[in-house]
Amino acid sequence: MLRKELLDQAIGVKLHGADLSKPLSDEDFAFTLKALGEHGYVCFTGQTFGAAALKDFAARFGTLEINVAGTYQEPGIPEVMILSNIVQDGKPIGIADAGQDWHTDMSYSAMIAFLNVLHGIRIPVRDGKPLGGTSFCDMHRAYADLPQQVKDRIDGLTATHDFNKFWEMMRREKGSKRPPLTPQQRAKKPPVSHPLVLIHPITGRKVLYANPGYTEFVNELDRAESDELLAYLFEHQLQPQYQATHRWTEGDVLVWDNIGTIHNAVADYRPDEPRLIKRCQVMADWILRSDSAKANGAEARFFDGR
Repeated sequence: MLRKELLDQAIGVKLHGADLSKPLSDEDFAFTLKALGEHGYVCFTGQTFGAAALKDFAARFGTLEINVAGTYQEPGIPEVMILSNIVQDGKPIGIADAGQDWHTDMSYSAMIAFLNVLHGIRIPVRDGKPLGGTSFCDMHRAYADLPQQVKDRIDGLTATHDFNKFWEMMRREKGSKRPPLTPQQRAKKPPVSHPLVLIHPITGRKVLYANPGYTEFVNELDRAESDELLAYLFEHQLQPQYQATHRWTEGDVLVWDNIGTIHNAVADYRPDEPRLIKRCQVMADWILRSDSAKANGAEARFFDGR
């Protein structure tokens, strides 16, 4: 049976007692879901398994996404994406600059993401300190702390999210080797709209669903008003009291909630300090269906910010 280790930080928890190369019991699966809702992310330490087992573990939580870019995938297992700065025979083995700014994955998709599941295989260390951490902000608390007049203002508003916004932002960064998206790739991920406020499907509480990486504009406002409101919301949600950073160790499996958090990959390591992480993206399909969610031990609620 899993046991929880609370952390002295704003968000996150460690879960002990699992061998993730084997299926979680129904009880432990429900425990994990509840911990994700309460704490934003969970970390299982000391896990050693291959990409196929990572896929199997992640698939328990929902349908796995295959990234629209179609690159740096585990051979034969396209649901597993490789994040790495390692170059072999003159070619990168993974995407080196993934997630290096504040965002929440798949907000640019009509079916948003529920979870990310990452397995740390090689972690850079300098002077005894692990590098390449993953930072998080708690969107439950960010929404709760908004002034009432702002809550009233954003209630019922929607925003457009665009995959290309983040992609182009990363291309502008020094040293990025990302090519522009092709017209075919853009067509696969057109801009979509979501409410600025969602009801979290596990906690039943409201969360702020906006992020600097993908959120372009508020649909019901003119561009100047939208820019002003989003700038305020982005500054608010990134306040230090909502943040925590996970410092990786090899063998960590990190699972985080894309609905109740935003995240940022910390790029504090050099090209000669190897980092290798494998990732699965879990979509929010089954958790939106109340009967299925209850059968899996979660309290499901449909997204409705009102």
